[in-house]
Amino acid sequence: MKKINNKNNPDFLNDYLKHLKVVKMLSERTIEEYYLDIRLFLKYYRGNRLDIGGDVEDIDISAMTVDDMRKITVTDIYNFIFYAADERKNAEKARYRKLSALRSFFKYLTKTTHFLKEDPTKDIEVPSPKKSLPKHLSLDESVKLLANSNDSDSIRDYCILTLFLNCGMRLSELVGINISHIDFSESSMTVLGKGNKERMVYLNNACIDALTKYLAIRCENEKAADEPALFISNRNKRISKRRVQQIVEDAIEAAGLGGKGITTHKLRHTAATLMYQYGGADMLTLKELLGHAHVATTEVYTHISGEKVRDTVESHPLANINKTKKT
Repeated sequence: MKKINNKNNPDFLNDYLKHLKVVKMLSERTIEEYYLDIRLFLKYYRGNRLDIGGDVEDIDISAMTVDDMRKITVTDIYNFIFYAADERKNAEKARYRKLSALRSFFKYLTKTTHFLKEDPTKDIEVPSPKKSLPKHLSLDESVKLLANSNDSDSIRDYCILTLFLNCGMRLSELVGINISHIDFSESSMTVLGKGNKERMVYLNNACIDALTKYLAIRCENEKAADEPALFISNRNKRISKRRVQQIVEDAIEAAGLGGKGITTHKLRHTAATLMYQYGGADMLTLKELLGHAHVATTEVYTHISGEKVRDTVESHPLANINKTKKT
């Protein structure tokens, strides 16, 4: 993990990071986010405890011990959250993320290792940040994006956009697809999601058509014969996440849809929104399609379409029964 330097960490922090990877099976990106938040807290706490001046980031925490952790109080946690807001100008969502990381960390130290008897975060109350609706393309904009891409010379790029918009997969999932993961007889594909969990993605006609046309060219490339990846770069190696992001960015701009903040992840939101609005997917189905661990993560899509809510009310079996006058 690029951002983690274990030599600069106390042993109990490194053990916690191993716990997140091996037991919790979290992604490297998530572990790095937890690490950065916890490391910042430990630096801040040690700086305050020892009255060390200068930049918080320069404070050495490698010599911290479990005994140091036992001295941490709820006041220290609140002071850190205030520091994050006042000095680092962290928004509500970032502050809540920091507290969530600390809660997980102290839960590990109390419940898993039993290094600590008391959890200083257990009684802290911080309001959950307001959930904003995910940005996404409308149906017309999605059609425009694909139509514009279909006119281009890159069958690979069109196939990438088609999978994003129809399957709702994550960027890491798309990049990780191997040719062997595709089963045309079952119109399905296996992807590796968060926590190294495999899930089945079903392919509709648009996906099958795009994949068939791309593979016809892909399999003719003798220089990439030994490369298992579905999508390859000009160097005949597995395409990078950054290159896929650039492909999406260029396609968005070329279709005249720039300025909307649409990214690869927003295309995933677009797929989910369209499946909910037009595909009749309920929350449990959508949860499985997207590979969410909890249905609560999926529920944000229920707030996107007022039209769907209105249609549901109007289709109620009692909607057209009127009061009749008694005779």
